[in-house]
Amino acid sequence: MAKSNKQWLRRHVTDPYVRKAREQGYRSRSAFKLLEIDDKERLLRPGAIVVDLGAAPGGWSQVAAARVKPGGRVIAIDLLKIAPITGVEMMQGDFRAAKLEGVRADIVLSDLAPNLSGVANVDQARGAELAFAAIDFCRKMLKPDGVFVVKTFHGEAFGEVMARLKREFGKVMVRKPSASRGESSETYVVARGLLAL
Repeated sequence: MAKSNKQWLRRHVTDPYVRKAREQGYRSRSAFKLLEIDDKERLLRPGAIVVDLGAAPGGWSQVAAARVKPGGRVIAIDLLKIAPITGVEMMQGDFRAAKLEGVRADIVLSDLAPNLSGVANVDQARGAELAFAAIDFCRKMLKPDGVFVVKTFHGEAFGEVMARLKREFGKVMVRKPSASRGESSETYVVARGLLAL
C-alpha cells in the first residue's frame, strides 16, 4: 500500500466525524457538514422540496429527508447507484440531463466534486465546471426565493465561481463547517434569491 493511502486510511479511521456517522447511522461524514450549515442557515424545513446533486453515498439526502418531514420531498441524483433511503427518490444519471417534470425546488444541494487528478489547476477547473453546471441547473429548477448550497474549492477558479454566484443570487455567504477537514480547500457557499437575468 502506498504511503499516501496508509496516511488517508489512518486519518479516516481516527476521524471523529467518521465515527459519529457510523454511530448515528449516516452514510458519510459529510452529513455533519450539511447539519452544521442547516443549523446556522435554517434551510431545510417541513414541506420543502430538495434536489441533491451528486448525492452518493446519500449522507446529505438522509439529513434532508429527516428535516423536511412531514410533507417534504427529496430527489437524489448521482451517476452512481445509491442504496435506497426512506423518504428519498433516487435518480441515477448525470444531473445535467435529468428530467424533473413539474418540479421547482425550494433547495438545491450540490456536494459535487470531480474525480481528482492530483493536478491542482486541473482539479480546480473541473470543480468550477461542476459548480457552473449546478448554477445552470438552479436556473431551470430552483424557485426564485429558493436556496442553493454548493461545494467550491479555494484556488484559481474560486473567484470565478464566487463572481458568477454574486451575479445570479441576491445573497451569497461562504461557510466552512467544522466537519470539513482543515487541510481541505473545500468551502461551501449558501446562495439565496435567484436574480432575474
